[in-house]
Amino acid sequence: MSNSLIDTAPGYDQPIAVLKHCHDKIRKQLQTLQNLLSHLPRHGADAAAQQAAQAVQKYFNKAAHLHHADEEIDLLPMLDATAEGEDAVLLRSLAPAILEQHQQMDKDWNIINSQLDKVANGSSAALDASDVGRFVQAYTSHMETEEAHIAPMAKRILSPAQMSILGEAMQQRRGLLPSSGGIALADLRMDYGRASLSEADTLGDPIAQFAKWFHEAMKAQVNEPNAMSVATVGKDGRPSSRIVLIKQYDERGFTWYTNYQSLKGQQLAENPQAAILFFWPELERQVRIEGRVEQTSAEDSDKYFYSRPLKSQLAAIASQQSQPIADRGQMEVHYAAVEAASGDKPQRPAHWGGYRLVPDRVEFWQGRASRFHDRIVYTLQADGSWTKERIQP
Repeated sequence: MSNSLIDTAPGYDQPIAVLKHCHDKIRKQLQTLQNLLSHLPRHGADAAAQQAAQAVQKYFNKAAHLHHADEEIDLLPMLDATAEGEDAVLLRSLAPAILEQHQQMDKDWNIINSQLDKVANGSSAALDASDVGRFVQAYTSHMETEEAHIAPMAKRILSPAQMSILGEAMQQRRGLLPSSGGIALADLRMDYGRASLSEADTLGDPIAQFAKWFHEAMKAQVNEPNAMSVATVGKDGRPSSRIVLIKQYDERGFTWYTNYQSLKGQQLAENPQAAILFFWPELERQVRIEGRVEQTSAEDSDKYFYSRPLKSQLAAIASQQSQPIADRGQMEVHYAAVEAASGDKPQRPAHWGGYRLVPDRVEFWQGRASRFHDRIVYTLQADGSWTKERIQP
């Protein structure tokens, strides 16, 4: 017989089929999670439960991240560069949501993972049904969207050469091919040194344009593309800036989390205007964003705080950010006291949460030879629309 009776995985010459195979594995792990919910109340954290918890952790702590990276760094940017017409419209509507879902599912997984740690070592049989239900529902809906729209589009519009590039990137990510060392930055800079940015190159909405550039930064393996400088000014007129990590961006604005009693928190209370800057030197690009700043809702702040690793939660409580302290030892004493008082279920302090910059001016800067750079600026109008114009370097 020539037909194999063994259910073999597709090869990387069929990268879209490999991604679908990953979805099948995810569904099996989600089912194991649900099985644990019914097993633990009857049998506790016995050997079978420990083995199941370890299997789920092994998958979602490593393989799931590789799968997300396949989509974020390679597949979606490749589709974005290729899609036209209705495909491009559909992709622009789906891609930001897919990326946001990846972030949210990672946060939800962190919550479940901390519970599975204790099941895996037999110290607890507690697994929250609502946490598991939310995670399962989110992943299931996410995969259905990708299988209904993204995979068929990829099969239809990507060329054999693009499929080969995608498959090779996926293999390298898993250590199955010798590393090529990533993108040659010197070549990349030379390429972008010859590039241009015109009004016609940019999308009508600055958030959509930011998403496009952010995806390209991830594809180019820019070092920490999510790092941004936040500049604030208090009532004394003295500016201050620092690097933070963006946690979300959407049509509402650009969000990060911090201590409201920090220096930036004090300055924003006095003057709720700020500027943020993304600088991606590998691509000779920067994005400057200005606007008013508002606090996120308590619900949003809770959702992010409880998605953080336990030690990060405790550190946020223990640190009186921006306030002087005698030495590192005193900081450690504060941390130990908070850890002893909070246990494994610390509560988000009222002075810790999110800020969202609501933009009214966004500039996209593309480096050019002889410092004759391209600068396209979006300005928010009173009716909520955006105007776009070129300004001189």
